[in-house]
Amino acid sequence: MNHSSTESKGHSKKTIRKIIEQKWYKVVVALILTGFGAAITGVLFKAGIHKLDDWKFNLLNQFPAWLVLPILGGIGGYISATLITRIAPSASGSGVTHIMAFLRHRAVPMGLRVGLIKLIAGIIAIGSGFPLGPEGPSVQMGGSVAWQMAQWLKAPVTFRRVIVAAGGGAGIAAIFSAPIGGFIYAIEELLNSARPVVLLLVVVTTFWADSWADILQAFGFDPKAGGFDSNLGFQLEKAYSTSVSFLPIDFGYLIILGVIIGLLAELYCKYVLIMQKQGKIWFGNRLTLRMVVCGILLGGMYSCLPKHFHHLEDLQNLLVNQNASFGMAILIFLVLFISSGLAAGAGAPGGLFYPMLTLGAAIGLSGGILVEITTGHVPSTYIFAGMGGFVAACSRTPITAMFLAFALTKDLLILKPVLICCITSFLIARIFNAESIYERQMEMEIYEEELMREKIKRQWIFNRFFKLNK
Repeated sequence: MNHSSTESKGHSKKTIRKIIEQKWYKVVVALILTGFGAAITGVLFKAGIHKLDDWKFNLLNQFPAWLVLPILGGIGGYISATLITRIAPSASGSGVTHIMAFLRHRAVPMGLRVGLIKLIAGIIAIGSGFPLGPEGPSVQMGGSVAWQMAQWLKAPVTFRRVIVAAGGGAGIAAIFSAPIGGFIYAIEELLNSARPVVLLLVVVTTFWADSWADILQAFGFDPKAGGFDSNLGFQLEKAYSTSVSFLPIDFGYLIILGVIIGLLAELYCKYVLIMQKQGKIWFGNRLTLRMVVCGILLGGMYSCLPKHFHHLEDLQNLLVNQNASFGMAILIFLVLFISSGLAAGAGAPGGLFYPMLTLGAAIGLSGGILVEITTGHVPSTYIFAGMGGFVAACSRTPITAMFLAFALTKDLLILKPVLICCITSFLIARIFNAESIYERQMEMEIYEEELMREKIKRQWIFNRFFKLNK
């Protein structure tokens, strides 16, 4: 068995090298277009959500929140779900599981149509109040563009898997301005491979996507983004500027923080999965009804809360800038814990990485406040450590999580405390379940598809039997 596996890996390595040698010009163009597709998706996604947010805030200045938010949630849910059900049913959900299923040799719909509907439906859903992130759709769109390029190359399955994974990693890179994070994610979660030729293809694609995202944002989409200046060239883009200090005493506190985050993250995974199962039980395959009801519920919930809760990015800024009290941090955690699980359970097109980062920031801030009150020690790394730790525990990708948290500050000193928390939370979460939330979601979807096929088969047999006896 091991000999066969080694032969297979050796053969696939030769296949990829053969394609690069014989069709190098097509491979270069494919990687460029894949990176560009992921970049433009990420930039358009963020720009579209910001436009809808501006419109929503204008409405909130004229009308009460209890009227605006539930109506927007219901309408957004209806439009988004209708686009998905009528044009591309595979565009629902986070998008990460879709790419993972393809890479595990499942027959799933791919192509630009799925990616474009994911983009449009995701902008509408998130912009209308579903508390999810843009990274899932960007991963799916990057993978879809890559699949299209592989079709153009007439590439074999081995190379197709590599370039689709590279496209998914490019989506992460474009959204978070984290080319290293996107590169590691493609290797750590999507491919589980470290062959040099594979690493080369993935790293080129993710860094290309990040560079294109910076250029696109500077020229028309978001001039204030800071990644590229038309006069100065590429600039170091920091989402947050913070003073980082890391003392020996923080080792112990960060391990404790990692344990707490690991437990809460696993609880979050179970909650999201339960909500997805319940959504199927309550509504069946009626995605439109499910998203409309969820949109109205979410709008009603957020209309009863302070205005910071009307936009997910405001909550993250509030936490990272340490402008939230202990009580506010706990409230943010509880509200986002419940609401993002509802949105995921409704099948809304959006990712979980962004809510995970905010949930981790809330735990990190509240933990830091407790340490300061009880010991007098003022920590400065717990918020980012919490962000990385929560992602690591849910996705089972500690290295990716570390680099996503690092991308927010671009401060090398933050890597040590974040890695301590990521590894701890990852190990604690694995005690309860070795699989990530995405792997469990994928297994659940496979089980549901098998039940559906069995139901269709039984119906066919019944109809056939009825006709023969008529």
